[in-house]
This record gives sequence, C-alpha cells and structure tokens, in this order.
Amino acid sequence: MTKNRMISILFAVSALYDGLLGIVFLFGAPALFKWYGVTPPNHFGYVHFPAAILILFGIMFAAVAVDPVRNRNLIPFGILLKVCYCGVVFFHWFTAGIPDMWKPFAVADFVFMLLFIWAWYALSIKPDPGRSM
Repeated sequence: MTKNRMISILFAVSALYDGLLGIVFLFGAPALFKWYGVTPPNHFGYVHFPAAILILFGIMFAAVAVDPVRNRNLIPFGILLKVCYCGVVFFHWFTAGIPDMWKPFAVADFVFMLLFIWAWYALSIKPDPGRSM
C-alpha cells in the first residue's frame, strides 16, 4: 500500500469519525447527555455550533482523502482542531476533572493528531527520482 493511499484512508476515516460525531451531537445531543448522566448546557446552541464545525471539518478531511497531495495545506487545520480539543479536555481531565463522556473523544483525537502530523510530514518529502520504491 502506498503512502498516499494510507493517508487517503486515514483522512477518509477521520471524515467519517468527525462528520458522524457532528451529526450525532447536532441531532441527538439531549439523548447523549442524558445517557452519560451529564448536565447539559443551558442552551443546546452551545453544543450545536461545535457539532456543525465538526461536520465542516469532516468535509475538509474528505477533501484531503480525495487528493492528499493537492490538499496538504488543509492538514495543519486538522492538526490544530485536534490540539484544541485535546488541550481543553486533557487540561480539565488532569486538573479539575471532566465527565467521562468527553474522554474517549480526546484519546481518539490525540491518535488522529499524531497521524495527521505524520501525514503532513510524509507528504512534504519529495521522492528521490534515483531511488526505486
């Protein structure tokens, strides 16, 4: 399997993950909060806006999956999304505590962040024309 194919699969999986997560929180947030026993915010707009942003990032990750070389410039935005979410969740997790609902997403996003960094770096390496693959 080629490097670009692996990167395409990575971003296709991430597009599905973030897109579906966004859809679930956009349309099912009250049930999720209830299921996890987490007190919801005073207005679900606070949940719907980040859910919509996740859908937007899912679309962006799909664009990277379709053409990783051409859309390499989008990867740092995905890295920063993951840094922001992981930073917030891990900070609260390790300092003051945070509901368990958010922890699996932070762990998954940390893994995605590491893989995005690898992909961004791997796409910057130009193949040596004198070397056979």
